[in-house]
Amino acid sequence: MCVITVCCVFSPQRETKGQFLVDHVCNHYSLLEKDYFGIRYVDPEKQRHWLEPNKPIVKQMKSHQPYTMCFRVKFYPHEPMKIKEELTRYLLYLQLKRDVYHGRLLCPFADAAYLGACIVQAELGDYDQDEHPPDYIQDFKLFPKQSLKLERKIIDIHKNELRGQCSAVAELHLLQRAHNLETYGVDPHPCKDFTGSTAFLGFTATGFVVFQGNKRIHLLKWADVNKLKFEGKTFYVIGIQKEKKLVLTFHTSTPAACKHLWKCGVENQAFYKCAKSSQIKTVSSSNIFFKGSRFRYSGRVAKEVIEASSKIQREPPEEEEAPTRAGGEAEGQEEDEEEEETSGVLTISELVYNPCASMLPTPVDDGQGGVDLLFQSPIQSPARLLRELHADPDIQAQLVAERVRDRAFERARVVGRSMLGSGLRLLTRNERVNTCVLSAVRLIAMVIGVLLVAVPMLLLLLESDIDVSFLHEIRQTPEFEQFHYEYYCPLRHWILCKISMVMERLGWD
Repeated sequence: MCVITVCCVFSPQRETKGQFLVDHVCNHYSLLEKDYFGIRYVDPEKQRHWLEPNKPIVKQMKSHQPYTMCFRVKFYPHEPMKIKEELTRYLLYLQLKRDVYHGRLLCPFADAAYLGACIVQAELGDYDQDEHPPDYIQDFKLFPKQSLKLERKIIDIHKNELRGQCSAVAELHLLQRAHNLETYGVDPHPCKDFTGSTAFLGFTATGFVVFQGNKRIHLLKWADVNKLKFEGKTFYVIGIQKEKKLVLTFHTSTPAACKHLWKCGVENQAFYKCAKSSQIKTVSSSNIFFKGSRFRYSGRVAKEVIEASSKIQREPPEEEEAPTRAGGEAEGQEEDEEEEETSGVLTISELVYNPCASMLPTPVDDGQGGVDLLFQSPIQSPARLLRELHADPDIQAQLVAERVRDRAFERARVVGRSMLGSGLRLLTRNERVNTCVLSAVRLIAMVIGVLLVAVPMLLLLLESDIDVSFLHEIRQTPEFEQFHYEYYCPLRHWILCKISMVMERLGWD
């Protein structure tokens, strides 16, 4: 099963930023509509991440070199028909084909059969009784677990409805049908809601969505989402629904998963909601009491991408039809079998199926060639180019010289620190102690001063009924309500219980 995978074994220099790698891959394949795509990697704790373009690659990676990454669709086009180039549509088709197989794209029986038939038509062409045996669909791993009934329906559509369609037209029909499904573009993030029930959160071109089982229970459009924030393993969505304030709370398995979820939400909201990239602002996860994380989406927004696509005027990149579209099934089969073993199989029936497999990281095998299977070209793959670039003697000499300089600098710094420390230790011991004591006293005084101001103000906000305008506005903020109901009320109840117990003991004695 051909999948959209670029396996890059890449050893970057210290200051090489993520945008360099994205541009290198896109330029190699003459991909102009590159804003829909990104590079994903998995850290040693099995947490997925999107490579940030403005940060050095080395600083983002927790694993040791060489790094293994995957080229994926990051922002699904809201209207695939507005994609200008067939190359971009083909890459989106490959991503959706993968989403169907791994259980990310939920679809009823009729839609599942039609999507499967489009894939078969794109891979094999028209049905031929002499070439295709009765069970030829079994050779295609289209869905996590495909029933005999589903295979028969796919054969029927392939025989009768799609005859005469070339690969590009069949792929286009798949995009048209898929983009109308509820889970089109959803990369599900597993979590627990406030009742402890399992839910899957996702972000689409329309807004923020929540699925439980096979049912979408929330759709909050981007215009109604006021803020996304997280604290530790808790993720908050603050918005308006039916003219009422709405605060949704979810809990992820780890703080890293929660932060990744928050970043995905911030990027999707900026990409689909903003009219211009100049309108994008830095977002903070902070509340009243804690500083939190800051993050900003860097890139063009959906409206700018569509406008830029409409201005593309060039001949399509040359590609050979047969090897590009039908030659990748066997090569990608091993990767999908590995992921299926990891995530478990799912069953398509006349209802819909669960997207739980999508929470698992995608295995990557460098030997499969990845997107090199898309185009037969004398140009080498990005993985080979990057290997050769790193193997260049001049670059190798530069890297070696840089490592030697770093080691020499580190040794000189260690030696200098030890010499200065031994020489000045006796002279500065008393002065250092006095400085530490003075800093501690200043810190304690500052904390006491802050408490003397903050505690009365909190008591005024929490206990008094004074209806001053600015106090009323503070009481109405989601952060204050969360603090009041989740922290202050239980603390007050506990203190009152302890006081009552003490008073009872004193009265008994």
